[in-house]
Amino acid sequence: MGFVGFDTGLIVSDSDEIAARSGSEGRDVAAQSGVFAGMTVLSRLSGLARDTALAHFVGATGAADTFYLAFRIPNFFRRLFAESTFALAFVPVLSEYRERGSQAALRAFVAAVFGNFLIVLLLVTLIGVAGAGLLAALFMPGFLGDPERFALATDLTRIMFPYMALISLTAFAGAILNSANRFAVQAFTPVLLNVALVAAAFWAATGASAGVSGIAYALAWGVLAGGAAQLLFNLPSVARTGLLVAPRPDWRHEGVAKVFKLLVPAVFAGSAYQVNALIGTMLASLLEEGSPSWLYYADRLWEVPIGIVAIALGTVLLPNLSRLHTAGDSQRFNDTLDWGVRTGVLLGIPAAVALWVLAYPLVATIFLHGEMRPYDADRSAAALRAFAIGLVPLILVKVAVPGFFSRQDSKTPLRFAVAATVVNVAISLATFWWLGHVGLALATSVAGIVNAGLLLGALIAGRHYRPGRRLARTTLVALFGTAAMGAALVLGLPEDASWSEADHWLRIGWLGLAVVGGLAIYAVTVVAGGVRPRDLRHRA
Repeated sequence: MGFVGFDTGLIVSDSDEIAARSGSEGRDVAAQSGVFAGMTVLSRLSGLARDTALAHFVGATGAADTFYLAFRIPNFFRRLFAESTFALAFVPVLSEYRERGSQAALRAFVAAVFGNFLIVLLLVTLIGVAGAGLLAALFMPGFLGDPERFALATDLTRIMFPYMALISLTAFAGAILNSANRFAVQAFTPVLLNVALVAAAFWAATGASAGVSGIAYALAWGVLAGGAAQLLFNLPSVARTGLLVAPRPDWRHEGVAKVFKLLVPAVFAGSAYQVNALIGTMLASLLEEGSPSWLYYADRLWEVPIGIVAIALGTVLLPNLSRLHTAGDSQRFNDTLDWGVRTGVLLGIPAAVALWVLAYPLVATIFLHGEMRPYDADRSAAALRAFAIGLVPLILVKVAVPGFFSRQDSKTPLRFAVAATVVNVAISLATFWWLGHVGLALATSVAGIVNAGLLLGALIAGRHYRPGRRLARTTLVALFGTAAMGAALVLGLPEDASWSEADHWLRIGWLGLAVVGGLAIYAVTVVAGGVRPRDLRHRA
């Protein structure tokens, strides 16, 4: 993982050296994924520390629900304008300029995209801050009947909305770094937001009669401070790539036109996903108090393997597949995509089963203290089990989508995203009234299954991806290993009631033994089945 407290330059340099050594043999995408995943582990651990602190100080109270729902509003627009949506459109064109254009042309392209993007973000931010009350009403209709709670929601939304612009610019910087095969900085960046939120929670909790609402306000300001820290942290690394340029808006630039052509379907696809988030947020605000918090805590645990496996694979695959497509190397393109699917299956299947079996132990060990109650832990665990069903499909979605955007095909993923959204909304509306928040989590998983099936089916039908025998063998071995691991965990774990009654350190000991033992059983079974560490290596 390495020490990254100051610069992360050593890790970035290691990644570059790996790429340079590969030469004509290709770049070691497994090593690149390892760098990203390693830094993501640190990020997720800090995220768990953050959520442990939040669970202790605000639990699943009304103020906690309000903060978590209000925080979804800038995240809604962030995911719409930036992160994977923007990177999917920007990175393939940027890779094309890297491979075929001059340095001057590359810098002019980045400056034009930067200038245009900055104008859009500023306009959206101003509108969002001014219309915070309308946004709160749209995202949290269940709070309209409670003036005090709705006022808190409006205030928190107004404070946190500029975070959208800050984190979107951070994602823009991250896309530049990823296209240069520098993955460590972006993966480490979320640590800064986690540190800011933990600091804000402790600062507010030690204040005089802060109360849960006071802590919620402090957390909102912590979000804003964390967003600024993330952006500033990325700038020195971008400067070392030679692409820290002044913004120069140019809507007629040829490269901008290519990005826009890809971005429009990507934004619509992103909009489809965000409709899911919007519907889920609205429905959660109509359920019993605590529902938004239960979903939040379950989602945070679900995102640990998503970040380490799914996002790591998708982030590394996009620039490498884009480069291979530009070079016209269809065989390496197929082999790299197959490596991503095999790696996702090998790591995703055991992670999904572990989340299901360890749902209550995880929630109880990490969150059950302070303001959290055993009932809250049980409800969060139920949502986590529903999310676990969709873990492997989501990993496959993150692997498959770069297979389209690297070829500058954004329309096909759009169609499938819309289909998955329809499924998600239909299941959410059909189940939330009797399954509550668990129905919303289940809808997310089922939609992921539909999306993954459509994406992989289209890649295979279009002959862009031809699964090989290694995938079948890897899947079979992963299933056997997971079955052995799951059986051992089910037979060896204490009952849920014992986790609620045990003290904190005993829970940590039990969970540590379960995780280490489960990993050991899976690893031994997989190796006995013929899968070796070298099978995870790949040069693109």
